[in-house]
Amino acid sequence: MQNNFQKFNDLRKEHPVFVYDACHYELAGNGDLALSFSFSVGEQIRYNPKVYIKYHPLFADFYASGQWEKLKPFVFSIGMIELLSYWKSTCSPIVEVRAGYWDEEAVSFWKKLYFNGLGEFFYTNAIDISMENMLEFVQKPAAVAEKSFFGLQDAAIVPIGGGKDSAVTYEELKTMQSVIPLIINPRGASLDSLKAAGIENGFLEIQRQIDPVLLELNAKNYLNGHTPFSAMLAFYSLLLGVLSGRKNIALSNEASANEATVLGTNINHQYSKSFEFEADFRSFVKRCLSDELNYYSFLRPLSELQIALLFSQKPQYFPVFKSCNAGSKTDIWCCNCPKCLFTFIILSPFVPAEKMQEIFGENLFEKTSLLPVLQQLCGLAAEKPFECVGTVDEICMALAQTVKQYENLPVLLQYFVETDLYKHYANIDFKQQLTRFETNHFLKPKEFNHLVNKIIKG
Repeated sequence: MQNNFQKFNDLRKEHPVFVYDACHYELAGNGDLALSFSFSVGEQIRYNPKVYIKYHPLFADFYASGQWEKLKPFVFSIGMIELLSYWKSTCSPIVEVRAGYWDEEAVSFWKKLYFNGLGEFFYTNAIDISMENMLEFVQKPAAVAEKSFFGLQDAAIVPIGGGKDSAVTYEELKTMQSVIPLIINPRGASLDSLKAAGIENGFLEIQRQIDPVLLELNAKNYLNGHTPFSAMLAFYSLLLGVLSGRKNIALSNEASANEATVLGTNINHQYSKSFEFEADFRSFVKRCLSDELNYYSFLRPLSELQIALLFSQKPQYFPVFKSCNAGSKTDIWCCNCPKCLFTFIILSPFVPAEKMQEIFGENLFEKTSLLPVLQQLCGLAAEKPFECVGTVDEICMALAQTVKQYENLPVLLQYFVETDLYKHYANIDFKQQLTRFETNHFLKPKEFNHLVNKIIKG
């Protein structure tokens, strides 16, 4: 663990004010919507990140409506969440907001999101700070923008990342309503997943660019670390909902995302995938932006085990899906990281061992080098991996179930069998666990009943 607490304090003294100067949006000649943001830290550091919303025919009605001014609060909000990636380099104690204005309740929402969304960043940098002392928002009094009405249709956007979860959401939700995928910075796995779904083009696309100044500061050893990408996705998806005329934004965040990464604390790598964030975000949107937009997670009632069961019924995705962050640039399973091992474990009760080896290129249960990762995933270490992985219970249940598939146990399964964990989880009714559903969710009854029936029949 890197101890940067002294650096944190020094940087705050050197750079006391971070300014959100402005946000802009305009149509490019090809119909793309270009967004830009201006942030500054004193006279020396200036950031100007840019984003391009690629034109889609679904935007035609909005473009013709002349409601451009209504987009300002949405773009302003996107700037507020983009800001985090840049603020964390100096952690300035004052954030001066000049691009717009929030009332007191909205400021409280942003402070909570910043603090919890940066929980991993503070923890891994050994920074001890309270929410109250983290930063202060300074604003000039101004009128708060009014909520907007757009006349959106009861159709859905599904963000696609290239992993198993979004594939399940897309496949199951499209049987109930019109669905279109959304991808930020498309890569091989996300595009190949669309092809597996029968989609060659026609998806919604966002091209997001990081200001190179930030990368230069990272190279100079300014502070760096995890920021809540899913929260950023949430705000972008709202804008795409307005542009495309669709009110439903269906995420693929499961009940398991609620478990803390550092056990016994509130530090959660997946905070912006949690039900707590989802509920807070929905309240913020309905109070500050629009009553029409319906942001929710379609998979919220389900565990990772239940999602793995549903995904195992969609073999067309087996050759193309990827969840490995380490191998994301080259679209491979690196087979050496926590995300690879977790995915291997959670699918193994439902996919034959031969097929798992075909998907990953090797049997990860045979890799002694992954033993420390297995211990983290099973709760035998102080913290889980800082990755999007399932709960300790789910992982141990999947391992106990997978043991039954082998006559000669590979090294990681043999290790698990020799722990007290196996004695406990081997006696749990696995099928009964697959029929337990989380009650905290925002699904419509038809959607919830569809998932329940699919699991029971599966």
